[in-house]
Amino acid sequence: MNAIEDLARLIKKLPGMGEKSALRLSYHLLKTDPSFNKALGERIMSIQEKIHPCPICGSYTEEDICEYCTSPKRDRSQLMVVEESQDTVTINQAGIYNGLFHVLGGAINPLNGIGPDKLRIKELIERIEEGNFKEVIIATNPTEEGDTTAIYIKRLLEGKDISVTRLASGLPIGGDLGYADKTTLMRSLKSRIKI
Repeated sequence: MNAIEDLARLIKKLPGMGEKSALRLSYHLLKTDPSFNKALGERIMSIQEKIHPCPICGSYTEEDICEYCTSPKRDRSQLMVVEESQDTVTINQAGIYNGLFHVLGGAINPLNGIGPDKLRIKELIERIEEGNFKEVIIATNPTEEGDTTAIYIKRLLEGKDISVTRLASGLPIGGDLGYADKTTLMRSLKSRIKI
């Protein structure tokens, strides 16, 4: 195996990268300015040293506690539950939600060995019990795993004095929250339903 094929094999492991795209990117990097490749390599090598999950919400941050949890401008009566840290960025950039977040770190998926114990659900329940939230918005992806996770969380919150809602219409079934546009997110957030 030559160096180009070896690089393409590694790039192919990235999300959304097929064999042809990985090979095309490998050739592009070969023709790119060496200083760019060096800078890219250094950023890749240092990313896990610089960025870590926020101990409160689980969103990625370079600070001790993330900007969502420390901001005095955020609505502390709402808590949006998402699967991945990138979902907080997508929703925040849309500018349609100003509450707090809780990142689960995935969704319940028994076929892949991911049960509730592998997610940040225990931390979510503790946070809700210790906080003054009036509403928990479940914003898991509209997939079978996301729906299973939403139902599981809703059952855990039954009997608590808190409104539990879920993002509604606008998000495609089987889609990924990270790819939704601002309008779709806004429509889904505004038309959320109680579950």
